[in-house]
Amino acid sequence: MAVPDPDRAELQAAAAELGLELDDATTDSYLALIAANVEAYRVVDAFEEPVAEIPPRQWSEPGDNPLGAWYARTELRTRDDGPLAGRTVALKDNICLAGVPMMNGSSTLKGYVPDVDATVVTRLLDAGATIAGKAHCEFLCFSGGSHTGADGPVRNPHKPTHSAGGSSSGSAALVAAGEVDLAIGGDQGGSIRIPSSWCGVVGMKPTHGLVPYTGIMPIEATIDHAGPITANVADNALVLEAIAGPDGLDPRQTATRTDTYTRALTGDCGGLRIGLVREGFGTAGAESDVDEAVREAAGVLAGLGAKVAETSVPLHSSGVAIWSPIALEGAVWQMLLGNGFGMNWRGKYVTSLMTAMRGWQDRADAFSESLKASMLAGNLFRRRYGGTTYAKAQNLARVLTAAYDAALAEFDVLVMPTLPMKATPLPAADGPRELIVRRSFEMIGNVAPFDATGHPALSLPCGSGDGLPIGMMLIGRHWDEATLYRVAHAYETAA
Repeated sequence: MAVPDPDRAELQAAAAELGLELDDATTDSYLALIAANVEAYRVVDAFEEPVAEIPPRQWSEPGDNPLGAWYARTELRTRDDGPLAGRTVALKDNICLAGVPMMNGSSTLKGYVPDVDATVVTRLLDAGATIAGKAHCEFLCFSGGSHTGADGPVRNPHKPTHSAGGSSSGSAALVAAGEVDLAIGGDQGGSIRIPSSWCGVVGMKPTHGLVPYTGIMPIEATIDHAGPITANVADNALVLEAIAGPDGLDPRQTATRTDTYTRALTGDCGGLRIGLVREGFGTAGAESDVDEAVREAAGVLAGLGAKVAETSVPLHSSGVAIWSPIALEGAVWQMLLGNGFGMNWRGKYVTSLMTAMRGWQDRADAFSESLKASMLAGNLFRRRYGGTTYAKAQNLARVLTAAYDAALAEFDVLVMPTLPMKATPLPAADGPRELIVRRSFEMIGNVAPFDATGHPALSLPCGSGDGLPIGMMLIGRHWDEATLYRVAHAYETAA
């Protein structure tokens, strides 16, 4: 881009946004004062940004796509050996795959083609996986239902009239339908675990920062997570081994501790202490068969030798309230006003994506109803309180973290239903706004708090009702994904 000299009108508009009123003479004075700054911007603009050389890649439109779960198809691999050799993987369409279109579920990004690979892409390819394509997701990832993506709804493989869950909707649906072996999803308010629960697959939201988020479109850095969605526990552990660990480019990664997760797959959970969190059952909208299925699954674990008891974490009931200002105001500041990436952190910025996001205000009427409701709430309170509620919520998130940590000092793993209800019917695209928004967020009560605290949380199938899967969520100590896999594998083997 060229960097032209600013004129009076441009500088006065910038000043007004900062609460400054400049007359023409004062404006001219400041124009002279910032001339050196303008020149510095020209110097930066003249540099070529370092971008890795990536060969041209072939891709195609989804073609046969009965679930609406594909966005683009590829057949990309770089080696024929490795722990994931011969395994196909779908990427949630907020993950940059150089040379292949990405729209993050949003009509306003349609046409954007990344020029970089996300770190998870590089690691999957290095492990021998074949990237089979990009999975459709929800509009800028702002829905727990699967009805907001710009290319239409993603349908539940078990009952196509019902939601697949979001926002990693296509990722979970493709695994559940057997169209791919593995998938990568993203989770800021439950978006790996929600579709995993409703589609009947295994979804892991790792400890915050375990998997590098580099090259994935963020919502809010303190709640951004990426992780695997698979048909079984063993595959999930294998994928996490391939993608976990620091990359030196993601500031979310501090004191990161990895493990050989597949070693935990012993089929034995004897002696482990399992705590059923009372506040995670009987929540708003809860269906009795969901609660019963999770309690029965805990009984299976007890039969395998685990010590199962009920426990209480009263603050869990306020977890979504604590998460909300972080997600709402944080998303407005970083994802929207910051054109996806914001500022004030060191690491790899995808400037091509920021350019594609820029000017979103001119296209905001095309946003989904769930995104509009969220951005309106976030911006209203950001403007009213100047970010202090966001800050208070971040401080309270540490209190919430301590409450779970106290329970996890007594128990090795906490258990609750992933979601209070089974998959809900897909609302009509032209249905009432109230229903569309409700179907986007009514299920997040148990999942969103762990995005604010960063604890690892895994959803796995534990039953069904009315032909729809039910998910059980296991929560562990930070960096202790191995214990979650141990319990999940023991249950899966016995069930």
